[in-house]
Amino acid sequence: MKKYKKYLLIGAAAAIAASFLFFAFRGEKAASERGGRPKVVATIFPQYDFARAIGGDRIELSMLLKPGVDSHSYSPSPQDIINIQNCDLFIYIGGENDHWVEKILDSFDEGKGPKTLKLIDSVSAVEEELAEGMQKEDHGHDHGHEDGAEEHEHEHETEYDEHIWTSPRNAEKMAAAIKEALASVDPENSSFYEENAKAYTAELEKLDEDFRRMIGGGGRRLLVFGDRFPFRYLADEYGLKYAAAFPGCSAESEASAATVAYLIDKVRKENVPVVFHIEMSDEKTADAICRETGAKKMLLHSCHNLSRKEIEEGATYVALMRKNLENLKKALN
Repeated sequence: MKKYKKYLLIGAAAAIAASFLFFAFRGEKAASERGGRPKVVATIFPQYDFARAIGGDRIELSMLLKPGVDSHSYSPSPQDIINIQNCDLFIYIGGENDHWVEKILDSFDEGKGPKTLKLIDSVSAVEEELAEGMQKEDHGHDHGHEDGAEEHEHEHETEYDEHIWTSPRNAEKMAAAIKEALASVDPENSSFYEENAKAYTAELEKLDEDFRRMIGGGGRRLLVFGDRFPFRYLADEYGLKYAAAFPGCSAESEASAATVAYLIDKVRKENVPVVFHIEMSDEKTADAICRETGAKKMLLHSCHNLSRKEIEEGATYVALMRKNLENLKKALN
C-alpha cells in the first residue's frame, strides 16, 4: 500500500540517520545516570498526557509530534532520534504508523538504547476494518519494481487499528503500563507514581461510567463520520455502530462519489441528526453530507494530536473525551 511504502522509506532513512547519530552522541549518559529526573519521550499526545498525569514533576517529559502536525505524515528528525537515544524511557503505540520506530531502535547497539514501552501490547488490539461503504485505498500496481515487491509483501501482514486510546478502558491499561515503566526506570519515586496512577485511574473509571450511562440511555447506536474513523475501540467498548468515509489510518483524504452517496443515504434512512468529523480535517466530506441531509456537523476529537492553541490552553485527554461525551449525547439522543 502507499502508506506502507511511505513508512518503509521513512524507517530506512531514520535508521541510517540513527546509525550515524548513535556514534556521534553515544558518550552522552541518560538522565538517571546523571542523577537528574528521568527523561521520558512519547511519540504522540495520548501517552504523553498519561505520562504527564502519572509522572508529574518527577520526570522530564517531551513529545515528538509537534502541535498541529498530522501524525500520519510525521517522520523523525535527527534531533528526534537523538532524543530517543538519550532518554530513559521511550513510549510509543507500536501500530502501523510507528513502523519507523522499530528501524531506529534496531539501529542502536544492544543495551545502549532507552527502555521502551510499546503500548499496543498492553491492550487487546483489533484488526483495522473496512466497513460497508468505506472508501478503499488506491494500492497501486507497481509490483514490477523492488520497492513494489516489498510493498506487496507488507500488504499481507496483519494490520491492527492503532487508535487504542479512544476507549477509556484501554486508557486505564495504558496508564497502568506507564506507571510500571516509570517505576522501573526510577524506583526511588515508585510510590509517587503509584499514588498518581491511582488518582488518574479513578478519573478514567469515572469517564468510562459516564460513557456507559449516557450511551445506555440513548435512543440511537449509529455514528456517521464524513471522515476517517479512529474510534473503533470506543465503538466496540460501548456497543456502537458506525458508517464512515475511511478507516482510521487511511492515507486517502478525498471520498469518492459512491462513498459520499452511501453516507448521505445512510443519514437519510436512519434519520441521523449529527455527522462527525475529526480534528485537523478539511471537513469537506462532512460538509457535503450535511448540505444534502440537513444534519449538524460536529467534532469528535480522537486526541491523536492537538493544535498549538489546545496545548497552550492545557487540554488533556480526559477533558477532550468529556467534550466528546457531550457531542455524542447530541448524536445519540
